[in-house]
Amino acid sequence: MKLSNVLKIALVAVPLCLGSCKTKKAVTTAPAPVNVEQQTFLQKVSDNAQVTKFITSKLKFQVKVGAQEMTLTGNLRMKRDDVIQLQLMAFGFVEAARLEFTTSYVLIIDRINKQYLKLPYNQIDFMRNSGLNFYSLQALFWNELFQPDHNVINQEALASYDTEDDGNNVIITYAKDKLSYKWLAERNTGLINIVNVLYKDKFHGNTQLNWDYQDFKELGTKQFPTKSDITFTTPEKEIKLNIVLNYIKNETEWETRTKVSDKYREVNVDDILRRIMAL
Repeated sequence: MKLSNVLKIALVAVPLCLGSCKTKKAVTTAPAPVNVEQQTFLQKVSDNAQVTKFITSKLKFQVKVGAQEMTLTGNLRMKRDDVIQLQLMAFGFVEAARLEFTTSYVLIIDRINKQYLKLPYNQIDFMRNSGLNFYSLQALFWNELFQPDHNVINQEALASYDTEDDGNNVIITYAKDKLSYKWLAERNTGLINIVNVLYKDKFHGNTQLNWDYQDFKELGTKQFPTKSDITFTTPEKEIKLNIVLNYIKNETEWETRTKVSDKYREVNVDDILRRIMAL
C-alpha cells in the first residue's frame, strides 16, 4: 500500500472512529432513588481522572484497514480542556501528518501532499451527527467517563449512569434512543479498561467503536494507560488503530496551536472521506 494512501487513512481514522453516533440532551425527569453503592463506585472511577493539566509522550501509531497496514512514530501532546495534538512521523524523522483537536475546531494537516482541513465540529458531518465534541474526545484519550452535552462529569451526571456487576469488573452504562455507551471498569481500582459505543440503525446497519486500554503506569499520583487498541466498525469497513505511548511526561513548553503554511491547499472533508472509503 502506498505511503500517501495510508497517510490519508491515518489522517482521518481517529476523527472517523470517534464520529459514530447521534445524541440529544435528555429530558428532565423525576430523580430516581440514590443507589449508594453504585454512586460510591462511580465516584471511584471519576476520582481516577488525572490532576495534571498536561500529558505528553512519544508514540507508535499503527493503522490497519483489512490486510493493509502502516506503522508510524510520533508525539502525543495534550492540554486539558484546550487541545489534543498527534504528530505522526514517517521514517522516524519526517513529519508526515498532524491532527489537532481544539475546543472549537479540528485541524488535519497532510504534510506529504501539502494540504489541510480546518473546520469547526458542527461543519464536519460525522462529528455533527454524532453530537460528539472536544470534551468527549478528551475523555477517550484521557481514560475518563464522559457524556454528550457535559463538559465536566459532576454528581448529577454520575447519577445518570447504570452499573452491573461482572465478576471482578463493573459494567457502566449510559443509553439514549439508538445510542449506548458502555465502560468496563475494575471493581477494586475503578480503572476503565474498555469503552464501547454502539449506534443502532436498522436501515443502514450498526456502527460501533471499541477502545481498549492496557498497560497502565504511574503518572504523578494516578495511573494512565500506555496502550490503546481502537476498533471502528461500520457495515462496510473495519478500521483498527493501535497507539503505544513511551516516555510519558508533563511537558508544558510546546505550541498549543499549529499555524498552517500559505503553501498548503485547503481540502474538503467529504472529498477526503470519499477517497479513503474507495481504497
